[in-house]
Amino acid sequence: MGLRTTAAVLVGRAVRVAARLRGGGSAIPGNIALKIDPGFLERTIASIPNGVVAVSGSNGKSTTTNMLAAIMRRHGLKVFTNPSGGNLPQGIASALLSEVSASGRLDADIAILEVDEGYGTRLAELLKPRTVLLLNIQIDQLNRYHEPDRVAAMLGRVAASATEGLVLNREDNFLVDLDTRIPARPNREVSFFGGTPELVAGASHGVASADRFGETTVAPGSRPAAVEVVALHGTRATLAIGDSTIEVRLPARGMHYALDAAGATATAQNVLGPLFRPQFVVEALDSLETVYGRGELLEVEGEQIEIIMMKNPASLQLNLDSLESAPEQVFLAVDEGTPDPSWIYDIDFSALDHVGGITGSKAWQFAVRLGYLGIPVGEVDLDVRRALKSFLARPAPATGHKVMILNYEQMMLIRKILGFKELEGGGAA
Repeated sequence: MGLRTTAAVLVGRAVRVAARLRGGGSAIPGNIALKIDPGFLERTIASIPNGVVAVSGSNGKSTTTNMLAAIMRRHGLKVFTNPSGGNLPQGIASALLSEVSASGRLDADIAILEVDEGYGTRLAELLKPRTVLLLNIQIDQLNRYHEPDRVAAMLGRVAASATEGLVLNREDNFLVDLDTRIPARPNREVSFFGGTPELVAGASHGVASADRFGETTVAPGSRPAAVEVVALHGTRATLAIGDSTIEVRLPARGMHYALDAAGATATAQNVLGPLFRPQFVVEALDSLETVYGRGELLEVEGEQIEIIMMKNPASLQLNLDSLESAPEQVFLAVDEGTPDPSWIYDIDFSALDHVGGITGSKAWQFAVRLGYLGIPVGEVDLDVRRALKSFLARPAPATGHKVMILNYEQMMLIRKILGFKELEGGGAA
């Protein structure tokens, strides 16, 4: 097994270098490593002294995983995580390749891992998480999941796998009472995070929790919160932790980012117990780098461009709601990564007063929707490179900065075109 592991690591690393030179393929090295040594991931993760924290949900996984890893590092722990957002087995294995020795040994105290909700049950079997953090259940990938109830059932099984800690969003229709709907474990501590009723109600479209049909005796927002968002001003949020409060920096505007910070903080408190220090949360989040594509600001030819990702209806709506004003220069790109964009007819686009350009294979579907709403569209060009070049050539806005609204696949492609090829750090190659 030792020789097989060494071969998996060395070959995987070689493939990883080649993939990075091409600016993509983050999961390919891990896939190859697992073909060489199928037990590589499970065996390596099992050796971590403080076990695994699994982070899952419809939206916010990458951002919250990044926050939680930073908080744990500030508390002095050596953290292994999957920073590129690779949340399937092959993606996590790819992240391992840069961290392990040639023999497969990982020098880490704890693993903070983003977990795909659809693959979560299988990953829970492999990773055996001590703690699970669930962020939300929202309308997402209907072609894959069909309905939120199915996602709720899958995440219920992930939650049930947690042996020591379970952290849930009390504002979510499905998560507010999930702890009562799964088998109990005597040593598992359950805690919640959320926001004040005024902040949640003040969000234009709430927190975008999927509708839950059927009877429930527990209303969203009714469970006591270990960490609560009590104030929000731009990219600064105030969190109440017991009798104390802290102010933290968010990666971007919006109540959804504040809830991500609350979830990360509540999980750190759940895991660390008496070793938890609120001030370390402040210090960790103040110096945190934004996860690529999630409210990220790229500097291109001396201009700042904000990247807003539309992963699904909830993420697009919440990000539109968080805009302080209609962007002066806005560009939209969407392709086959959004296989059925009919959900855009449920989106409130009133935060936009125009769109300068649209590209990608689904450009005309979005142009038609915006046309029905009376929102002017400047150019529709299916050639992504040409459309991007035209957008970048436009004058800098008189106020604010240019904004790109992109689905995941277009975000990755456009970052690559612009020269930002480093998947795990978001920096330019």
